[in-house]
Amino acid sequence: EVYFKNLSKQKQKEVMEKNGNNHKLRVCVATCNRADYSKLAPIMFGIKAEPQFFDLDVVVLGSHLIDDYGNTYRMIEQDDFDIHTRLHTIVRGEDEAAMVESVGLALVKLPDVLNRLKPDIMIVHGDRFDALALATSAALMNIRILHIEGGEVSGTIDDSIRHAITKLAHYHVCCTRSAEQHLIAMCEDHDRILLAGCPSYDKLLSAKNKDYMSIIRVWLGEDVKTRDYIVALQHPVTTDIKHSIKMFELTLDALISFNKRTLVLFPNVDAGDKEMVRVMRKKGIEHHPNFRAVKHVPFDQFIQLVAHAGCMIGNSSCGVREVGAFGTPVINLGTRQTGRETGENVLHVRDADTQDKILHALQLQFGKQYPCSKIYGDGNAVPRILKFLKSIDLKEPLQKKFCFPPVKDNISQDIDHILETQSALAVDLGGTNLRVAIVSMKGEIVKKYTQLNPKTYEDRLELILKMCVEAASEAVNVNCRILGVGISTGGRVNPREGIVLHSTKLIQEWSSVDLRTPISDALHLPVWVDNDGNCAALAERKFGHGKGVENFVTLITGTGIGGGIVHQHELIHGSSFCAAELGHIVVSLDGPECLCGSQGCIEAYASGIALQREAKKLHDDDLLLVEGMSMKKEEIVSAAHLIQAAKLGNAKAESILRTAGTALGLGVVNILHTVNPSLVILSGVLANHYVNAVKDVINRQALSSVKTVDVVVSNLADPALLGAASLVLDYTTRRIY
Repeated sequence: EVYFKNLSKQKQKEVMEKNGNNHKLRVCVATCNRADYSKLAPIMFGIKAEPQFFDLDVVVLGSHLIDDYGNTYRMIEQDDFDIHTRLHTIVRGEDEAAMVESVGLALVKLPDVLNRLKPDIMIVHGDRFDALALATSAALMNIRILHIEGGEVSGTIDDSIRHAITKLAHYHVCCTRSAEQHLIAMCEDHDRILLAGCPSYDKLLSAKNKDYMSIIRVWLGEDVKTRDYIVALQHPVTTDIKHSIKMFELTLDALISFNKRTLVLFPNVDAGDKEMVRVMRKKGIEHHPNFRAVKHVPFDQFIQLVAHAGCMIGNSSCGVREVGAFGTPVINLGTRQTGRETGENVLHVRDADTQDKILHALQLQFGKQYPCSKIYGDGNAVPRILKFLKSIDLKEPLQKKFCFPPVKDNISQDIDHILETQSALAVDLGGTNLRVAIVSMKGEIVKKYTQLNPKTYEDRLELILKMCVEAASEAVNVNCRILGVGISTGGRVNPREGIVLHSTKLIQEWSSVDLRTPISDALHLPVWVDNDGNCAALAERKFGHGKGVENFVTLITGTGIGGGIVHQHELIHGSSFCAAELGHIVVSLDGPECLCGSQGCIEAYASGIALQREAKKLHDDDLLLVEGMSMKKEEIVSAAHLIQAAKLGNAKAESILRTAGTALGLGVVNILHTVNPSLVILSGVLANHYVNAVKDVINRQALSSVKTVDVVVSNLADPALLGAASLVLDYTTRRIY
């Protein structure tokens, strides 16, 4: 609340004039249960902190007022909100009819409340049956509705309820780009959709800074350590109650066998919830020494518990949404969240029909730590929502307008009517320079920063962090939303752990280096790391010649020789992350010595270093310069001089380049005979000089069945940065179950 009170209170003059002189927007927030309050509370604090713009009325109904579910209305009072009205709307029962009767009871009671409050707008969250009653009442009484978290996809009846509320709502606040596209596809007015992120993420992303050990001890006991306990939260699936009860029994049996301290939360008020509670009591969960069964945990404390848990298990949306912000492993059981976008921390057990299957999932997930995920928000949802509320013109017609197909691409707008561009921070660690760039989803380099690569580990890591922080700050000014950090570096990399295992000789003090942890901790963003050759292949797959190609190879011809192999649309890393070290394919048993210590490698013939070595030999023997060439006395001989000499007719320089091209071609032939790609892409500064030589060698040396392979030169200006960006853009946008 203090944070929102300190927000800049820029006056909305135009909107105030539209809505009448000094008219404050009367906002009614209705909350039905502990879950929706965790999303609505940040918005309520924001509204309360700006009394010059808003009047807030709070209506409490549903399971908030039931003792069996913890009387959670008390946490609203503890947050210092005045509750205008309490409505007892839950009809107790154990079947679907009780849910229908609860909706009916709410519909009977709500009109009187809304007549007394006369709100300008009602904020409704999510997909619960209580929320459907709220939206129906408000729509029929000509009250504008702002729906939070519309457009998402999941299992059970919740999907249908969520989309029904969408059709009743006048304004929409969604959390992900996919949800936004779903709303557009559902014919909602593009100008009334705000992609803000999940409001709970505004609190989640600062949660780890608080004292958590005391909270863990209160709920789980004095002897529990972080990452050594489980949080279980499972709800009945109302479209298949019998199966969901059986799955809950199997889950409890697996947790008992797994023998770890476990916090079990009571399920939501739904058809089948009482039967689930009976299952818990039948198995003695409330008295078992390894279990703590509770009706409710305050949200501030709950997020600390899941942030430091060894694992979360169940079928709650919290597991696939909020928990990803901490990288805590999650086991999602059954079909209740089918269709949700998830981070890589979520392991889905779709058919949780045996105890062994659930137990195996626990063994796989427990105690792991994944990169934090920001699929559902970046911590700035509430300011966007408040700005959106202030822009609402009450003089506009209340009647909804629908935008029927054809649906335009990417035209829904945020509150400034400017689409924030999903982007990545790309880092390229070269032998000479360290570069950081903001790269958009379409491969546009929006902003680039370049510094000399420091010689020591400490200075290098400090500079990376400094440049990333500077770029992340600038991203706001250029209207880009950073999804994560991708790092391209020389050497052998373990991409699963984000560790540089062994460096090339060009980058000093760069072995056994954990890049993911310090950068992720400093920026609160997920971080991916891979070898520069693999990144070049990823760049081609997303932005270049490799787009849509199932099997291809990329060869980088620069200071060294590297590359990446894409097979069946996936990058190959190998059992020890040494796949695609293409520069070290041996093409001669007695060839020149390579930097790797071997002899006759492609890199020893065709790399920039190899050409520079040969150019220096010619220069020392006064055989390099020909007519039309000149060099300053202090100028360093380079591969460029050798290429220039060859172009001007220097026979020895031509011979060296011919040998280099032949060596590279033989390496490509070996690749063709090994992985049989349909495309070979030559990348880097020397690619144009080698492409014809490589094609000639293939025609002479390759088997006839592979001679038809296409060999092309990359058209990407900066494959290292684009590849680093694609690490982020591919992973953060494809997590759909």
